[in-house]
Amino acid sequence: MAGVCDATAPGEGGGGGADGTERTGRGEAEQPGGGGHGPAPQHTETLGFYESDRRREKRRGRAELSLLRFLSAELTRGYFLEHNEAKYTERRERVYTCMRIPRELEKLMFFGIFLCLDAFLYVFTLLPLRVFLALFRLFTLPCYGLRDRRLLQPAQVCDILKGVILIICYFMMHYVDYSMMYHLIRGQSVIKLYIIYNMLEVADRLFSSFGQDILDALYWTATEPKERKRAHIGVIPHFFMAVLYVFLHAILIMVQATTLNVAFNSHNKSLLTIMMSNNFVEIKGSVFKKFEKNNLFQMSNSDIKERFTNYVLLLIVCLRNMEQFSWNPDHLWVLFPDVCMVIASEIAVDIVKHAFITKFNDITADVYSEYRASLAFDLVSSRQKNAYTDYSDSVARRMGFIPLPLAVLLIRVVTSSIKVQGILSYACVILFYFG
Repeated sequence: MAGVCDATAPGEGGGGGADGTERTGRGEAEQPGGGGHGPAPQHTETLGFYESDRRREKRRGRAELSLLRFLSAELTRGYFLEHNEAKYTERRERVYTCMRIPRELEKLMFFGIFLCLDAFLYVFTLLPLRVFLALFRLFTLPCYGLRDRRLLQPAQVCDILKGVILIICYFMMHYVDYSMMYHLIRGQSVIKLYIIYNMLEVADRLFSSFGQDILDALYWTATEPKERKRAHIGVIPHFFMAVLYVFLHAILIMVQATTLNVAFNSHNKSLLTIMMSNNFVEIKGSVFKKFEKNNLFQMSNSDIKERFTNYVLLLIVCLRNMEQFSWNPDHLWVLFPDVCMVIASEIAVDIVKHAFITKFNDITADVYSEYRASLAFDLVSSRQKNAYTDYSDSVARRMGFIPLPLAVLLIRVVTSSIKVQGILSYACVILFYFG
């Protein structure tokens, strides 16, 4: 047994030695630089660092990216707009709408300005004749007997009230010295005048908004049926409130005209430039707001009234300047560029404002045709026999344009600027009026 064990032990040991020799040989073959023919090495040594094959591929891919290939790809890259056809069609329609806005807006402005002009000239043409007929009826009615419980029709009462207010305010305006007001305003600094002009614009809008309510309250109080219960303070207090309103509003517009006249006569025209730039500030205050069609209609009416009022103010400025230069026609051409510049800036601001409002609120240009139709409907309704309001009052309610204060101021300026002397001059004025 001992011999067998002894015989077996060397064999095992020899086998272990052979295996150890094989493992040693494979280990030597696997080592770098070994003499065996084992598998290829997995890493390469570069300056003491090892890089895998994936990193070498990334570095090779980066090397293939060049500036020329990038430029070539950018220059030959394509896209297809028809994949988003609805979006680009909408953008094109917006551009076409902006291109149509100036024409449609100016058509509305042209129509609205003539409505204001008609209501304004009504004060000088038809209103005096209507007042004369109402007074003739009032004085001659007892001769024919009282067939109706009313001495005068409601429209005739309103006409007489308008005529009396116009006459009283005209005589009150004679106590306002235009020359003193001009020199007082001219002595102020440019910045102070700019602030004053902005305040006057805001006050004019407030006066126009509240003034028509005062006049309507007077008309209704004077023509309300007597059978109803008395729920007012009386006709006389309302009448004095109306007179006070028309007088104050006329003075306000007079200060506006005087400030504009100072801007025209300034040497460096800096005040006129600042006042014109004030129109562009209006774009900032209205373009980025949400507007519906009704809101846009109200703003359009306000723009019509503002543009017509500016035209009358420019007329007053020209009259005052021509009077100072003894009606020299050459001075009119001196004023002409400034007048055109003010009008052009007003038109440009309105076009830009309305174009961007319609763009941001997805409103088509056809809406201005609807606005013209609405104004025409108001005109036709006020011309009917049984209309519930006078034509000039309907324009005042719709646009906020009240012709009485502006008429009082224009009469005051014309009578002080144009001297009528002699029978022949008065005859020419009468013929011009009836002609």
